[in-house]
Amino acid sequence: MLDLAAGGGRHTRLARDRGYRLTALDRDASDLAGLVDVEVVQHDLEAGAPFPLKEHRFDGIVVTNYLWRPLLPLLPDLLAPSGVLLYETFARGNERFGKPSNPDFLLVPGELLDIARPRLRVLAYEDVEISEPRRACVQRIAAVREGEPAPG
Repeated sequence: MLDLAAGGGRHTRLARDRGYRLTALDRDASDLAGLVDVEVVQHDLEAGAPFPLKEHRFDGIVVTNYLWRPLLPLLPDLLAPSGVLLYETFARGNERFGKPSNPDFLLVPGELLDIARPRLRVLAYEDVEISEPRRACVQRIAAVREGEPAPG
């Protein structure tokens, strides 16, 4: 499983404690350094260097509260057959509630659907205003890469 833009490792720790093999990627890996049984990759996604895990395939990818649009088209390719993408971040309308308010960091309506289709099957999608843990506008998607067709 890949925790992309892992931050302090909240999702990394949760998944590891449930028995998943984890790769955690973030530009600042200091909060991840002491994690046992986790591959930690320090990489600034926004610095322009090639994505370091481009040849890897993951059974799951989780991304929360992070948006770097040049990375979005790569996500379906990083999934193994039957791999699941879980993505949640801020959406347009969030500027009413505070940060982030810059449109560069707010998804437009349907943007997560656009990156999932046609390569992934969408299991669930929301473009909603939430009140907990604080008021915000978010998009969420759960999508799966269909298994590869049988040879011949």
